Amino acid sequence: MASVYDFKLQRRDGSEFSLEEYRGKVMLIVNTATGCGFTPHYEPIEQLYEELHDKGFEVIDVPCNQFAGQTPGTDDEIHEFCQLKYNTQFEQFKKSDVNGENALPLFTYLKEQKGFEGFGKGPAALAMSAMMLKVDKNYKKNPDIKWNFTKFVVDRDGNVVARFEPTVDMKKVAQFIRELV
Repeated sequence: MASVYDFKLQRRDGSEFSLEEYRGKVMLIVNTATGCGFTPHYEPIEQLYEELHDKGFEVIDVPCNQFAGQTPGTDDEIHEFCQLKYNTQFEQFKKSDVNGENALPLFTYLKEQKGFEGFGKGPAALAMSAMMLKVDKNYKKNPDIKWNFTKFVVDRDGNVVARFEPTVDMKKVAQFIRELV
């Protein structure tokens, strides 16, 4: 059976990065966008990174342009935006697909480990559900990433222990991660 440590990603410069380098660390793996209503999630993600990085926490940021084209630009332009607007210190990897035939194998694995369980409650959840019904009437029945800023948490042993949809309050995500670190 595959492990999260078996996967590799491409850095912005095209070089290869193995998740094996993060063995023993807690990871937040997230598909991101620079022009989305959820883009402000970068701020609490960066705060969490600054708070917990020295304790063994890493962020795997994979920009994705599959959702309403909300991640235009080159990999370097995305990185520059994140640094200037949110002062991100973690690495943004190469812009990639997270669904479909060109999906990164890492995201296929993550979706197999933690499928879609719903958007939760509240106005954002209701809005996402209504939007998804227009796009895919069976969206609840497949594990696909539904939108930007879907977050997966991997514990120190390499287990995918949580999936948070973008509608989940970042305070809840942060609390969950703090308990693991």
